[in-house]
Amino acid sequence: MPEYLQKRFGGKRIQLFIAILYLFIYIFTKISVDMYAGAVFIQQALQWNIYVAVVVLLLITALYTVTGGLAAVMYTDAAQTGIMLIGALTLMGFSFAEVGGWNALLEGYATAIPSVRVPNTTCGIPRDDAFHLFRDPVTSDLPWPGILLGMSIPSMWYWCSDQVIVQRSLSAKNLLHAKGGSLLAAYLKILPFFMMVLPGMISRILYPDEVACGDPEVCTEVCGNPVGCSDIAYAKLVMKLLPSGLRGLMMAVMIAALMSSLTSIFNSSSTIFTMDLWRHVRPRATEWELMLVGRMFVLVLVVVSVLWIPVVQASQGGQLFIYIQSISTYLQPPVSIVFLTGCFWKRTNEKGAFWGLFLGLLVGGVRMALDFIYPSPLCYQEDSRPDVVKHVHYLYFSTVLSLLTLVVVVGVSLATEKPRPEQVRGGWGTVETVTSATETEESAEQEIEDREQEKANGETHLQRKGGQSRLKAALYWLCGMERQKEGDSAPQPPLLLDPASSLEEDPCLSHVVDANLIICLSIAVFIIGYWA
Repeated sequence: MPEYLQKRFGGKRIQLFIAILYLFIYIFTKISVDMYAGAVFIQQALQWNIYVAVVVLLLITALYTVTGGLAAVMYTDAAQTGIMLIGALTLMGFSFAEVGGWNALLEGYATAIPSVRVPNTTCGIPRDDAFHLFRDPVTSDLPWPGILLGMSIPSMWYWCSDQVIVQRSLSAKNLLHAKGGSLLAAYLKILPFFMMVLPGMISRILYPDEVACGDPEVCTEVCGNPVGCSDIAYAKLVMKLLPSGLRGLMMAVMIAALMSSLTSIFNSSSTIFTMDLWRHVRPRATEWELMLVGRMFVLVLVVVSVLWIPVVQASQGGQLFIYIQSISTYLQPPVSIVFLTGCFWKRTNEKGAFWGLFLGLLVGGVRMALDFIYPSPLCYQEDSRPDVVKHVHYLYFSTVLSLLTLVVVVGVSLATEKPRPEQVRGGWGTVETVTSATETEESAEQEIEDREQEKANGETHLQRKGGQSRLKAALYWLCGMERQKEGDSAPQPPLLLDPASSLEEDPCLSHVVDANLIICLSIAVFIIGYWA
């Protein structure tokens, strides 16, 4: 995706800026969060120290990410999806059976109050609007205008331009497969409401003294986090409700889900670092070097993310979901706006995109820093935060930040020169995909030159006279970089199909996909309307 922006706008600074930003977003909102969530579950199941649990989770995950690359990640993702669905649906059934059904959930949640709580405060008391999706625009924790606007814009970044998602779409066999995969993801995305959110609320009803603990001392004793224990709700259900065999299955499910996310992020982070940053420093780097550097970078990323875990644990009153959403609304809207204007408005130029990104992220970064300096007060504390933090909800801030970025992008673009014609050829203002004969010849010549250079470098690195230590041989094999024996010819890269063929669609299957799009949207609109 940073490479796309470089082709669309020209220059190098936006590509580098976005690449570095993506890596920070992954640390703040993905890797550290996934590691913490997995560690919480292992801690509840095995009573391990949370950092021991993190190390075990990382070792298992890194093993097949580093050795297998994208193919291993995607195959394991596909297999783990089936396991996750079976396990989560099973736990949902046990949860509703234990609480007494749907009506018991609706009635029981309002009375799920812990026995020990700080008197004369709201600690441990459920919200009156807990079953409403569209809540009061001023006094609620999730105002409905912010839900519609402030949460939608970061979501566009994630689903439309995040490297983790885009890398899978671009690896599809053709356009129809990419559309079908996105639709399958959309259908699956409906299920967590029933498989995770409602069982989480049932967990509060069944175990209010632990999941909804309202006293810091009790919370510390229950989960080691004085600000709250709502993050253990799902793990609590697994450990308390399921028999031994199913408990083991759900353990596998939860670890599989988190490993699936981690492997995806590791692989995408490695891609961004090697292709957009390392190649900028070393343009002639060989494929062998890029693979090695990418794997080493994953280790650095992991160390930084582990150091960030205590911040995640203490943020937003111990509510992991709120932490993810708030950080996303501070960092992602400027990127979403630049991508949207780059795709749909041909007049957007490099200066407008860069200054929109820069100022938007500067403002978002300041608000994020204020959130860490002035954390949300606990239920028994007085709110003494600055007005800009106390009275401007993070979802409203996301909307304001998006408008600010849009104004800067449009204003600077109109005040400066138009983008070059070759940057905006093709539909929707995107980069033209069909190259001229001259460009094709130049590309072919460059590819031949690159292959010769890589072969020369490969001979230097890989074809050493004499033997090599078994330890080194095992290390290279583990990283998927087996050394060639002397006399072996270098493997030729596979022939690529004509890019235009991947855009062709079977008319019948295309109609099936289109019909499913309408069905999926209808289901989503119905659920939103019903719970509004």
